[in-house]
Amino acid sequence: MSEPITGPAGDWRSYVQNMEELAARCGMNFHPVEFEAVPDTFMMEIAVYGLPVRMPHWSFGVRYIYQLIQRNMGNSRLFEVVFPGNPGHAYLSNGNGMAENVLVTAHVLGHADFSRNNLLFRRCQEQVSEHIVEHAASHARQISQAIETHGPQRVEAALDAALALEQHIDIDQRLRRERYPEFLPDPKALVDDDFRRRFASLDPVAAHGVFETKKRAPVPPHPERDLLWFIAHYAPEMESWERDIFLAVREESFYFYPVFATQIMNEGWASYWHARLLREADFIPPEAYVDAIKCHSDVVRPMAADQQVALAVNPYHLGFSLWEKIIEQQGLEAARRIMQEDDDFGFVRNHLTREMAEELELFRFTARNDGQIKVMDRDLHGLHEALLAPKYNFGAPNIAVSKLGNDGALELEHDHVTDGRGIDVDRSRKVLEYIHRVWRRPVTLHTVDQGGAALALASQ
Repeated sequence: MSEPITGPAGDWRSYVQNMEELAARCGMNFHPVEFEAVPDTFMMEIAVYGLPVRMPHWSFGVRYIYQLIQRNMGNSRLFEVVFPGNPGHAYLSNGNGMAENVLVTAHVLGHADFSRNNLLFRRCQEQVSEHIVEHAASHARQISQAIETHGPQRVEAALDAALALEQHIDIDQRLRRERYPEFLPDPKALVDDDFRRRFASLDPVAAHGVFETKKRAPVPPHPERDLLWFIAHYAPEMESWERDIFLAVREESFYFYPVFATQIMNEGWASYWHARLLREADFIPPEAYVDAIKCHSDVVRPMAADQQVALAVNPYHLGFSLWEKIIEQQGLEAARRIMQEDDDFGFVRNHLTREMAEELELFRFTARNDGQIKVMDRDLHGLHEALLAPKYNFGAPNIAVSKLGNDGALELEHDHVTDGRGIDVDRSRKVLEYIHRVWRRPVTLHTVDQGGAALALASQ
C-alpha cells in the first residue's frame, strides 16, 4: 500500500491508502500502484511516447507537437497516465487540483483492477513481463548503445521501419515464436498393399529412400500477418542489432495491444469504480467530494458534432453507461466475469443493445441549423461496426507476407476484402521505402486502387 506523503500536488496523497483499502473492501483486486505527480510537459511526453522511458525517434516529437497544439486549443487535457504492471505506475499532473486527483486516484485503481484480471491483459503481460517500464528503459539503453556503435542514421533507418510496422503483429501467436520448420513433414511410406509391405520388410533403409524424401518448406507456409517478427527472422542481410530493434518494438506492441483492444471496457470500468468509490469514501471532505463529482460529470459526458456516431469519441461515457446497466441488471459478480473474459468487440456486440443505443442517443443523426435533429440510421449492426471498425487489426490495414522469392524479394498482400477499407497509397509507398532499407531486396505490396483494380506498389 502507498504511504501518505506530501507533495506539490497537494494533500490528495494522504487519501491514497484509504482509497486502496476501500477498493479492496469493495472486492477489487489489483497490484500495488506507485503514484507520482509530475509537470504537465512530462505528462505529455509520457502520453506521446507511451512509456516513461522509450526508444528515441523523431515520430514521437511529431506526436508531441500535435498534443501540444490540441492542449493549447483547449481540445485535450491529461489528468493521468497509467501503466499496468506489478507494480503499476500512475503519473498525475501536478496541475490537477486536490479533488481532481482524488477522483483520478480512484480511477487508477479501477484500471489496476481491470488490468490484473482481464484475460487479454494477463496473457500479454505474462509474455511481455509485468515490468514493462523497466524493459522499455532497457530497450532505450540498447538503442543508445547502437547509436554510439553504428551511428544515428543507420539506427534511425531501423527505427523508421520497425515503428512504421508497430501495429502489424499477430496477437494470436506467442511473443516468443520459433522460426518456421525448414522442411515439410516426411511423407509416410505407402504400405497399404502386399507388395509395398513386403518391399519395406526386405530393406527398410531402401524403402525409406524410395518412399520418403525431404522437401524444403515454403516461406512463409501461410500468409504471415506478424510483419515485425517475419522481417526480424527472415530479412536476408539484417544485422543482429537491427533485429534486436524490431523485436523490441514488437515486444512493446504486445504490451500496448490490450490497452487498445479494451479501451471502452477499461475506461468504463475505471469510471464506474471512481464514481462508486467516491460515493462510499466517507473520509473525503464534503467540499472535495462535490468538486470530484463535478469532475466525474465532465469525464463521462457525451460528445456530439453536427453528424456523427455520438459518444464514439468518448469511451468513458459509453463504457460507464454499459457497466452501470450490466451491474443493475445482472449484478457485480456477472459484471466481473464479463470484465475478465471480454474485449471491446465482445463487450459492445453483446451489451450495446438497441434499447441502450436509443437511450444513449448513439444512432446516426443530423442537426439542422434551426436545431431540429433527424435520426438517419437505426441499424444496430451498423452502429456496432462504426464503433469497432477503427479497432480491427490493431487499427492497421490487414497486410501479410505472401511470398519470399528465391532472390530474396519480399511480397506483401493487402487483404482488402476482409479488411473492408483501403490504404493510403502515399503513406504505403513511404513504409515500403522504410522496409526496403532493412530488407535490402525488392519489396512489393499487392492491393487495389479506388476502383477495385489490382495495384502493385514497389519499393524504389
